[in-house]
Amino acid sequence: VQLQASGGGLVQAGKSLRLSCVASGFVFDDYTIAWFRQAPGKEREFVASISRGGSTYHGDSVKGRFTISRDNAKNTVYLQMNSLKPEDTAVYYCAARLSGSSRWDYWGQGTQVTVSS
Repeated sequence: VQLQASGGGLVQAGKSLRLSCVASGFVFDDYTIAWFRQAPGKEREFVASISRGGSTYHGDSVKGRFTISRDNAKNTVYLQMNSLKPEDTAVYYCAARLSGSSRWDYWGQGTQVTVSS
């Protein structure tokens, strides 16, 4: 089982980035996928999730700026991040849980996003 997150980098405030999370080793279509982030010295924060059916939920801090989507044919979930702010700086992780479960079963290794002011 693997979740491979990529797409992070260093960008200026106001710019955009798109993160990708490629899954393997489990039945991707049966899982809800989410993005979390963790900044230094802070607790992990929920960013967004997308269900097997495509229903999405975005955290208040990113609503209107970030968009989660999935391509089941490619076993991939994306996080389009627009209008980035310095406070978005964090390591971003993707996670997967079986639809109907409350436990996140699988986690990716994380990708660093740094937003300069």
